Amino acid sequence: MAHTGIHSQPVRSCLLLVVVSVWVQQVDGVWPLPQQLDQSADRNSLSPQRFSFTYGRDSAAQTGCSVLDAAFKRYFSIIFPDFTKGSENGLQYMWSEPQPFVVSVSVKTRGCDGYPDEDSDESYNLSVSEGQAVLRSVTVWGALRGLESFSQLVYQDDYGSYFINKTEIVDFPRFAFRGLLLDTSRHYLPLHAILKTLDAMAYSKFNVFHWHIVDDPSFPYQSRTFPDLSNKGAFHPFTHVYTQSDVMRVIEHARMRGIRVVPEFDSPGHTLSWGKGQPNLLTPCYKGDVPSGSFGPVDPTVDTTYKFMESLLKEVKFVFPDSYVHLGGDEVSFACWQSNPNVRTFMEKMGFGKDFTKLESFYMESIMNMTAALNRTSIVWQDVFDYRERIPQDTVLEIWKGETYQAELSRMTQAGHRVLLSAPWYINHISYGQDWRNSYAVQPQNFSGTEEQKKLVIGGEVAMWGEYVDATNLNPRLWYEKIHRQ
Repeated sequence: MAHTGIHSQPVRSCLLLVVVSVWVQQVDGVWPLPQQLDQSADRNSLSPQRFSFTYGRDSAAQTGCSVLDAAFKRYFSIIFPDFTKGSENGLQYMWSEPQPFVVSVSVKTRGCDGYPDEDSDESYNLSVSEGQAVLRSVTVWGALRGLESFSQLVYQDDYGSYFINKTEIVDFPRFAFRGLLLDTSRHYLPLHAILKTLDAMAYSKFNVFHWHIVDDPSFPYQSRTFPDLSNKGAFHPFTHVYTQSDVMRVIEHARMRGIRVVPEFDSPGHTLSWGKGQPNLLTPCYKGDVPSGSFGPVDPTVDTTYKFMESLLKEVKFVFPDSYVHLGGDEVSFACWQSNPNVRTFMEKMGFGKDFTKLESFYMESIMNMTAALNRTSIVWQDVFDYRERIPQDTVLEIWKGETYQAELSRMTQAGHRVLLSAPWYINHISYGQDWRNSYAVQPQNFSGTEEQKKLVIGGEVAMWGEYVDATNLNPRLWYEKIHRQ
């Protein structure tokens, strides 16, 4: 077998890779469990000095493929952390002369410069035999999943020597959307915390980063079109913002790990921070016949609101390459709208009566149509469906209310919508005991419905809301406790 593009030199790992690799080694075996896994007791010894990654002769991707070139270096550091931390001459772990071991990676389609998307093929086959491993996949994204599985198969004995058993794996994901939500508004998360989270996501084969980037407390996204949104709405206009460069760095860091970045700009509620930098966007609340001085949700009765949202969504399309945009639509308080005489007049004109769910529907339908015109797919929270709004058929609905999620799954899929499930996985909630069991016991397709309905459940999402979570406790809450409880 010819070998090209060999990566056998160590790369000094960042602390975050060392830390997360320790977490991974505490999981016994490949995680998540592959579709097919066959292992024998026969094992190969591995030495960092004689170990290399290479592209297979028939691989569409070869040296110069940015995604895999970087992955080869990254996984070398993960597999041999002691070597990368040691001297330049390395460490010798075996009494006898180490044998060479080559991991040959072949992909059918190159795709090295693109982004993962909802249709990305993440399947792979991995065969580990004497002196070699052969990894085959359709795409580079599948190859990344296979490299992660390979790294999890490597273990050390009591003397520090590295081994891997003969193994055959056939694997593909059960769900196309395996997401994690981070809230960066309630507590600002520094860039390094987000990047470290993306690393850990890759180790567990998550493939979507749902970036709940703004909310009531702060607007840290630095918009080029509307700079005052962060200048006046962020906790600090210089230290607690995500610049365009920061966002690009997150997107590229995620891409190199096969992770999509889906932004959320939640409205018409959860927008108090928006109003600080965008005059006349929010609804003035009234006390009797006079303004109270407070503000409520976005004002859906004026044209300027829709011009603003259209401009913002155009920028979001330009900055974020993913085809999905989360538009929110949850937890809208109607009290302020109800108090405002201009809103009540608009309601009468539109024939909405006193049903403020129709007013929210009017607003959400407008921005969903804007999103569709920008060739983007909307994700919205379940409230939008619950208010019986006219929803474009390709809109993805996300369930967050825990007590009724199975019935909601049935209703939404019966209406023909694709669905994401988050309700059982709000891990910012504190509980006692082995709470991880509850998370793993959830079966997203366990609801009353036909097989065609159940195919509309495209995946699920872990939600880490930021009321009591910041950079100091993010990683322990997300990963460390969960892994150790296994």
